[in-house]
Amino acid sequence: MRRHIFIAAAICFMTPAYAHNGVKDPDVMARMMSMEQIGAAFKTLVSMAKQEVPLHQAKARMARDTIVIQSGKVSALFMNGATDPKSEALPAIWDDWAAFTAKADKLTQSAQALDFTDRAALADTLGAVGSACRACHKPYRAKKK
Repeated sequence: MRRHIFIAAAICFMTPAYAHNGVKDPDVMARMMSMEQIGAAFKTLVSMAKQEVPLHQAKARMARDTIVIQSGKVSALFMNGATDPKSEALPAIWDDWAAFTAKADKLTQSAQALDFTDRAALADTLGAVGSACRACHKPYRAKKK
């Protein structure tokens, strides 16, 4: 049993490093790590909303706070226009900076509005967070190969 837990923990901690393998620019790496934290927090909330895991108020609050904090950093993380061959960020980000930052702000606002008093409330409010994520991913993120 302990061996399985160790292997699972090793995979969880090694995955971010592997996913960003070869990224040389530290600013791009910081962006990728921030986006990864948002994605992981969102997945935690989706799992709770779908009843795959129990709704846990403290974990839901931590996931929400992670999205709020990390999405609040998006503008600063992308401001300098750093690039890297491994980056999925498209030039459209900097071509229409005002629209990009407005969408990042929308993600922060939708995360702040999350209601996790029960599963139904979480499911109802989580859709806005997913929509805010998609609103940026479609025009500003290259499709994964």
